[in-house]
Amino acid sequence: MKRKRHSVRKRRLRKVESNKSVEDIVSEFKQPSSRASNYRELSLKIHGFICAKCAREFDFKDRHLLTVHHKDGNPLNNPPDGSNWENLCTYCHEDEHSRGLLGDYLHEEE
Repeated sequence: MKRKRHSVRKRRLRKVESNKSVEDIVSEFKQPSSRASNYRELSLKIHGFICAKCAREFDFKDRHLLTVHHKDGNPLNNPPDGSNWENLCTYCHEDEHSRGLLGDYLHEEE
């Protein structure tokens, strides 16, 4: 039995004319996007370094394991009072999103 070979199309990269130096472009990429970093930092200040689901406490060294979960599922809904956010550790955040997928899958079988 012969297998079909899938062709891979190569994208051609276009060179963009810019007056910026390489150092300026690299520094722009290294800076966190203001919208994403602002709401994350604000959520950490409001809700603290604790997972809202498993109550695991975090400190400054391992705070990268805390993520901001949008309760309504809309990542653009970022009220300044933090009412749409909850801080979840990466494990609980993954569990929160996979529950919906599992529920949808099980609902289809009925």
